[in-house]
Amino acid sequence: MNDMYIPRVVQAVAADEYIVYCYFDDGRVTRMDMTPYVGNGAFAPLSDLALFSDALTVLNGTVAWDISGDRDPADCIDIDPVTLYEQPAISDPLGGAVSA
Repeated sequence: MNDMYIPRVVQAVAADEYIVYCYFDDGRVTRMDMTPYVGNGAFAPLSDLALFSDALTVLNGTVAWDISGDRDPADCIDIDPVTLYEQPAISDPLGGAVSA
């Protein structure tokens, strides 16, 4: 990753088994397995798979879960976009169905 580039997530898609597909502004797509995090600490509420999928959004350029539904960054659970970007790049699992 170029030291000058700060990755920005433009789309996040929840999949089965606590997987999130992350689409970045430079076209990179990564797959983040949230299983090790779900149910622990700040991520505890995400053990509810319905909430994991339904509350997933993009906020401030990264993957976030809008727990309150108010899009209040103080009431969201998010992940550093660099952590998401550093996951191995994958082919678009949706075949380009998601647009930036």
